[in-house]
Amino acid sequence: MSFVNAAFVTSVLAEAEHAVVELPLPLLTYPAVALVLFVALAGVLWSYRDVANRHSAKAEAYAKAHGGGSSAGGH
Repeated sequence: MSFVNAAFVTSVLAEAEHAVVELPLPLLTYPAVALVLFVALAGVLWSYRDVANRHSAKAEAYAKAHGGGSSAGGH
Protein backbone atom coordinates (compact mmCIF):
# COMPACT_ATOMS: atom_id res chain seq x y z
CA MET A 1 0.00 0.00 0.00
CA SER A 2 2.82 2.42 0.77
CA PHE A 3 4.32 1.61 -2.65
CA VAL A 4 1.11 2.82 -4.32
CA ASN A 5 1.12 6.04 -2.30
CA ALA A 6 4.79 6.67 -3.05
CA ALA A 7 4.23 6.12 -6.75
CA PHE A 8 1.26 8.47 -6.72
CA VAL A 9 3.19 11.19 -4.87
CA THR A 10 6.14 10.78 -7.22
CA SER A 11 3.95 11.08 -10.29
CA VAL A 12 2.17 14.15 -8.90
CA LEU A 13 5.47 15.84 -8.09
CA ALA A 14 6.82 15.00 -11.54
CA GLU A 15 3.78 16.63 -13.16
CA ALA A 16 4.04 19.66 -10.90
CA GLU A 17 7.47 20.44 -12.33
CA HIS A 18 5.98 20.98 -15.78
CA ALA A 19 3.02 23.07 -14.63
CA VAL A 20 4.90 26.36 -14.29
CA VAL A 21 2.92 29.28 -15.70
CA GLU A 22 4.75 32.51 -16.31
CA LEU A 23 2.89 35.78 -15.92
CA PRO A 24 2.45 37.83 -19.08
CA LEU A 25 3.50 41.02 -17.27
CA PRO A 26 6.00 41.74 -14.50
CA LEU A 27 4.66 41.15 -11.01
CA LEU A 28 4.55 44.84 -9.97
CA THR A 29 2.48 45.74 -13.03
CA TYR A 30 -0.72 44.24 -11.60
CA PRO A 31 -0.91 46.39 -8.45
CA ALA A 32 0.14 49.42 -10.51
CA VAL A 33 -2.76 48.86 -12.92
CA ALA A 34 -5.14 48.40 -9.98
CA LEU A 35 -3.90 51.64 -8.42
CA VAL A 36 -4.34 53.60 -11.66
CA LEU A 37 -7.84 52.17 -12.09
CA PHE A 38 -8.73 53.01 -8.49
CA VAL A 39 -7.50 56.59 -8.88
CA ALA A 40 -9.41 57.00 -12.15
CA LEU A 41 -12.63 55.74 -10.58
CA ALA A 42 -12.07 57.96 -7.54
CA GLY A 43 -11.76 60.91 -9.95
CA VAL A 44 -15.07 60.02 -11.56
CA LEU A 45 -16.70 59.71 -8.16
CA TRP A 46 -15.18 63.03 -7.03
CA SER A 47 -16.54 64.76 -10.14
CA TYR A 48 -20.11 64.07 -8.96
CA ARG A 49 -19.65 65.84 -5.62
CA ASP A 50 -22.35 68.33 -4.69
CA VAL A 51 -24.38 67.69 -7.85
CA ALA A 52 -27.68 67.82 -5.96
CA ASN A 53 -26.93 71.30 -4.66
CA ARG A 54 -25.86 72.83 -7.98
CA HIS A 55 -29.42 73.55 -8.99
CA SER A 56 -31.01 74.02 -5.60
CA ALA A 57 -32.67 77.29 -6.70
CA LYS A 58 -34.42 75.48 -9.57
CA ALA A 59 -35.48 72.68 -7.24
CA GLU A 60 -36.96 75.13 -4.73
CA ALA A 61 -38.78 77.04 -7.50
CA TYR A 62 -40.19 73.78 -8.87
CA ALA A 63 -41.32 72.69 -5.41
CA LYS A 64 -43.08 76.00 -4.80
CA ALA A 65 -44.73 75.95 -8.22
CA HIS A 66 -46.03 72.42 -7.79
CA GLY A 67 -47.31 72.71 -4.27
CA GLY A 68 -44.37 71.23 -2.41
CA GLY A 69 -43.39 73.30 0.57
CA SER A 70 -40.22 71.41 1.31
CA SER A 71 -37.02 71.73 -0.69
CA ALA A 72 -36.03 68.20 0.35
CA GLY A 73 -37.81 66.80 -2.66
CA GLY A 74 -39.67 64.15 -0.72
CA HIS A 75 -36.63 62.38 0.60
